[in-house]
Amino acid sequence: MSEPAGTLGFMAKTVSAYTCTECGWQTAKWVGRCGECQQWGTVVEAGQSSGIQKRVTAVSVTNERVARPITDVATSSISHWPSGVNEFDRVLGGGLVPGAAILVSGEPGVGKSTLLLEVAARTARAKARVLYVSAEESVSQVRLRAERTGALDDNLFIAAETDLSTVLGQIESINPELLIVDSVQTVASSTVDGLPGQPSQVREVAAALIRVAKERSLPLLLVGHVTKDGTIAGPRLLEHLVDVVCQFEGDRQTALRFIRALKNRFGPTDEVGCFEMTGSGIAEVPDPSKLFLSRGAPVSGTCVTVAMEGRRALPVEIQALVVPTPAPNARRVTSGVDSSRVSMLLAVLEKRAGVKLSDCDVYVSTVGGVRLTEPSADLAIAVAIASARGDWPVSHSLAAFGEISLAGEIRPVVAAKQRRAEAMRLGYSNLLDSASGGIQNALALSKRSGGSLRDREIDTAF
Repeated sequence: MSEPAGTLGFMAKTVSAYTCTECGWQTAKWVGRCGECQQWGTVVEAGQSSGIQKRVTAVSVTNERVARPITDVATSSISHWPSGVNEFDRVLGGGLVPGAAILVSGEPGVGKSTLLLEVAARTARAKARVLYVSAEESVSQVRLRAERTGALDDNLFIAAETDLSTVLGQIESINPELLIVDSVQTVASSTVDGLPGQPSQVREVAAALIRVAKERSLPLLLVGHVTKDGTIAGPRLLEHLVDVVCQFEGDRQTALRFIRALKNRFGPTDEVGCFEMTGSGIAEVPDPSKLFLSRGAPVSGTCVTVAMEGRRALPVEIQALVVPTPAPNARRVTSGVDSSRVSMLLAVLEKRAGVKLSDCDVYVSTVGGVRLTEPSADLAIAVAIASARGDWPVSHSLAAFGEISLAGEIRPVVAAKQRRAEAMRLGYSNLLDSASGGIQNALALSKRSGGSLRDREIDTAF
């Protein structure tokens, strides 16, 4: 039957049989991986024909919620209150903010749970009620770790729950001033189909917890898992929902740990906190220079550079060993520095500075397991290699930073003023940088610093 003339009709909207909950990609048949965003397990069955499209009608706005000029909105300063872990507060911008949702992610075994248990214990010692919800460990397991790290306090409440409704009930019962959930991928909601960790479950759990945190002005710390490529597991929406995203990283072969903010609505994103994993838990490292330096009599093949981790300047010692070899192909072994960068510096040293290295095995490493990726370490690496090849020591009062070009020039680097100030604060009175000229002059100055030249003459030369 044809539609009567003069009537307005709506065509039925045809919906594909399956759609991706992450990006909205549609397909006629089910697949395990989305063809658009390449996420696994996000393609679910959609509804059939949605029929006539409904129109959204306007709703009258109350006087309390009516839009106002931005100049009429009263401003209130965001107050941070310290968690007790100074390095963590540094990254957050001064401490925890009431109602803020903070996501802490990192590789398995890096120490996320240990760090947050320490935050919970120090906050509890400040007479604040803390609720620590562990969805991965039992209460007794958390208690054992708390005894080992000294994180026992009567204001710290522990619950092992994996159901979202029960977690919300614990919040109503305890009425905490700080909430920690470890982890968001292991908590599930009974109102959403799917296993814990699936995008729909992570989205529902995170949204519910953040809503409660905003309503109660309750700081919320969420632990997030990462995938094998280092990204945060779950839907990308999780990073948009939270206020702060922190990355806890470090090599499990070394004790050093770094935490940095990838997103921060209440502070900077270029601060870095340093920690050290010990047998009794995690310890703050307010001055990490001791971890990256070795002391003793000056020996050949060592030089100190000043690296930047966010806004923090860190002195790092670079060590080199050069050994003549009869083999036709000399070895180039590096640890903590870029091997291709070292190969380029070896070519520059041989061509521009006359340091013969083609018949020698070269080993370059950093002290403390730190990894240097910025080109500002070029000059220190070159000085260490030349010192090892010529067997002349470099003074402990010398620090070098600068990028070396293929022409042998020393180029300036970013934050040079801050690097210089940090080096002078730590007692490095002789500095090699872009003002030293070319690579030949810089090597001559570094060689004289370890010899019999008086300090006054060194200062004049620099």
